[in-house]
Amino acid sequence: MTQYEQKFRDILAEILQLDQAELDFGIYRIMNQKRKDIEAFLNNRLVPEVTKILKAQTAAGTDISAMENEVFSHLAKFFSRYYEGGDFISKRRYKDDAYAIPYSGEEVKLYWANADQYYIKTSEYFKNYSFVLPTSRRKVHFVLRDADTEQNNNKAANNMERRFQLCEEDCIAEEDGELNIFFTYELMPKTTKQDALVKDAEAKIISSFAEEKYADFAELVNEKVPTEKNKERTLLMKHLQDYTAKNNFDYFIHKDLGGFLRRELDFYIKNEVMFLDDLDAIHIMEHLAQVKAIKLVGEKIITFLAQLEDFQKKLWLKKKFVVGCDYCITLDRIPRTLYPEIIANDEQRKEWVRLFAIDEIKGDMMTEGYSEPLTEKFLEDNPFLVLDTKFFSAEFKHKLVGSMEKVDEECNGLLINSENFQALELLQEKYRETVKCVYIDPPYNTGSDNSFSYKDNYQHSSWASMMNDRSRLIRNMMSMLSTLWVSTDDGEYANLKQNLDNVFAPENFVSDIIWNSRKSVSNDALVSGAINHTTVFSKNMDLLKANKVDFKVEANEEGFINPDNDPNGPWKLDPMDAPGIRVNLSYGITNPQTGQTFYPPQGRCWRFEEKDVLRLMEEGRILFGRKGTTKPAFKRYKSEALAKGDTITSLWDDVKTTAEGTKLLLNIFGSSLPKEFIDGIKPKPVEFVNKIVNVSTKDDGLVMDCFCGSGTTGHAAIIQNRKGKKHKYILCDVNYYFDILPKPRMEKVIYSEDWKDGKPISRKGISQCFKYIRLEQYEDTLNNLQPKNQRLDFDNENGKGDFEETYFLRYMLDTETKGDLFNLEWFKNPFAMSIKTTKDNELVDTHVDMVETFNYLIGLNVETLRYPKDGYCVVEGTTHIGNERTLVIWRNCNKVSNEDLNEFFRKQAYCTTDSEFDKIYVNGDNTLPNIKTDEEHWKVVLIEEEFKKRMFE
Repeated sequence: MTQYEQKFRDILAEILQLDQAELDFGIYRIMNQKRKDIEAFLNNRLVPEVTKILKAQTAAGTDISAMENEVFSHLAKFFSRYYEGGDFISKRRYKDDAYAIPYSGEEVKLYWANADQYYIKTSEYFKNYSFVLPTSRRKVHFVLRDADTEQNNNKAANNMERRFQLCEEDCIAEEDGELNIFFTYELMPKTTKQDALVKDAEAKIISSFAEEKYADFAELVNEKVPTEKNKERTLLMKHLQDYTAKNNFDYFIHKDLGGFLRRELDFYIKNEVMFLDDLDAIHIMEHLAQVKAIKLVGEKIITFLAQLEDFQKKLWLKKKFVVGCDYCITLDRIPRTLYPEIIANDEQRKEWVRLFAIDEIKGDMMTEGYSEPLTEKFLEDNPFLVLDTKFFSAEFKHKLVGSMEKVDEECNGLLINSENFQALELLQEKYRETVKCVYIDPPYNTGSDNSFSYKDNYQHSSWASMMNDRSRLIRNMMSMLSTLWVSTDDGEYANLKQNLDNVFAPENFVSDIIWNSRKSVSNDALVSGAINHTTVFSKNMDLLKANKVDFKVEANEEGFINPDNDPNGPWKLDPMDAPGIRVNLSYGITNPQTGQTFYPPQGRCWRFEEKDVLRLMEEGRILFGRKGTTKPAFKRYKSEALAKGDTITSLWDDVKTTAEGTKLLLNIFGSSLPKEFIDGIKPKPVEFVNKIVNVSTKDDGLVMDCFCGSGTTGHAAIIQNRKGKKHKYILCDVNYYFDILPKPRMEKVIYSEDWKDGKPISRKGISQCFKYIRLEQYEDTLNNLQPKNQRLDFDNENGKGDFEETYFLRYMLDTETKGDLFNLEWFKNPFAMSIKTTKDNELVDTHVDMVETFNYLIGLNVETLRYPKDGYCVVEGTTHIGNERTLVIWRNCNKVSNEDLNEFFRKQAYCTTDSEFDKIYVNGDNTLPNIKTDEEHWKVVLIEEEFKKRMFE
């Protein structure tokens, strides 16, 4: 084997992950299972193909060894150009150091290195990698220290890249029965291999276990998890390899890798292979033979790579299952018949003590005090305690949800624990063009260890890809009068503005709001940053301008009162010398009660002309302070403020700072909130987000935040609702602290409006109900794949193996995982459906809520949801798109026959041929009468068919 062929093989081994045999998660596990097929194809078909083509295209007896070397050299050079650290980077090479980008004559073109890729870094391993030892069930954490990242995209300067390395000192600590192992993430020469650092880390950790130290965790270093290459691999080494790999691979999925590489191969051949002017007649056929070999072999490789990438894209875009669905609901909305079960639930009681300090409630003559167990009277006296259905049985939850007359209407909010792209994808059908206000505070490239995790050399490009695809999904959900508000710092503002121009069109740009986000000064900065950008875009600027009243802030809303029960409604006093109409006459205003005459301050004048003041005085609308003895002021009614509105400025220095946001969060949670959460989130003050919600919506409207962090946007919606408004909210975050921050924050601010040191100052609550769901993630989808372990025959003799080659290059992954991605068996008993999800890097069986998943897939606004005991679940509602009255019948087909189903329809007075419902969905083949609603569509539809279509469309 020549060095040229070896280099070609090495490049393919890297691209096809043949050098990652030790990894057993995600796409790497699948590739390892197909390793023998890949190697057989490479050895028996692909490499010999070069020789076969050259021999067929040249004269007999021609020495083709040099030609083979040339072909292998070109193929290696071509594919190495576009592959880098686990991903294909779309750098179209024009010549040595020049690149070409797709351009269609736009006035301004925004382009970035990953523009035609999905950003898929969904895991939080960079900040939190934990696992449970299989036997002892002890937990181990890999903790990152000082993971500072370079700013200004200079990470790989001077041939340097970041590597994970075990801390040199105090690298292991046992705390509260759990083991922490500490790492750094530092710039090192590119020649420093991560594998070598991992081996060093393993050796050092094993040595730390000497003399029976950390004996409770001994299986970490003693347990063997062998691979073909390393029969002695320890459990520790497995997790070290997974930990470093999950932070260095799988950042992007190309949207059209096959098309891109085929175009690039043609471009490469024309520009760097075919130099016809330099050829003589004798050698031209040999050269054309080389071109043909490069083209045909290259296209086979591209076809296989495209299959891999398209398969991953299919998994990424697949709508994800709901794998958890519960409700948080105040007691005033819960039927009294369920109170006995509530007071018998000790876990709920403990949660209320932890969240709301109910053990400090003292009784009096009228109200019941805290006791163990709780009493029904105590529940009645505390109607805003927030019950969480996760503490109760499925039967309890079904009775509670079944008692709601209009389920979705009664839910004020939706919280989603998921990577936000997956959440937005699932919500598209149900919430298209319904969201009135979107506020997001995405992670910035701040240069801290809590900043956006990105690939070496692609800091801003990764961020742009992440924002672009999510912005497009957000735009779909925005109503025509909606606005999007995005907070960023100086580092990403310019990229964000261009990115949103690309998604929304430049003419829909509203403003860049400058917020004075901090008062303190950073002494170590050249210029101390004190502002934050909030970029505002509209869905349709023309409509927004035409409805300008919908984009007005209620000026100083808190100041409106009604102390004299004025029948005109709440009012406030505005100074008469406030900036207003400028007139030359400077007159006096006399208090009719005291006779004192007031004149405007020097250099100013009254805001109204004298004739208007006289009229207002007759109407009793010029008052002299609240005591009637101070300078004159104008009595302005709240209705006037709403009608007129106050113009929004682009400088917001009248709201609190980030420090106040932190202070509020500490008051809500007290000492129970770990410091790293506060440092990592840098919560916005609720007053800031409240102003955005107030500007963008009026009495009602759906507010969304898909980077919800600590839940400030939901808190702002609750503040608005306390004032009598009817805002609904959608919050989403993938982070592991979903159950530690945003969800309990929402529970707390529902229960009380005032908090100090984690305890309620008052117990002034508000009646609310929100649903919270968890979704299957991309990694879960990968981990549930079990490709068939069948071997392929690539024997070249007499054309044998041609079918296997076509199958291998184009159809293998889709065919061999077909039953893992969608299986009709799931629908025989949909109530028992489960998949594997990852918890602490361990795969566990997790129930799938098929009913809830399907409701989102078809965009159903649920009215009633009933779980009878006889094997049925009945859902009624209206689809958001099409406004179709819809009935969904789920059944356990193992217990409910078609005859039973027909009888059920008769008893429930459901008829498939009348006009009560526009569409009826039923799982399992059935004998229900059916009619066509139009030329193409039937009224009764199999859930299985619709489920599959919607999940993969």
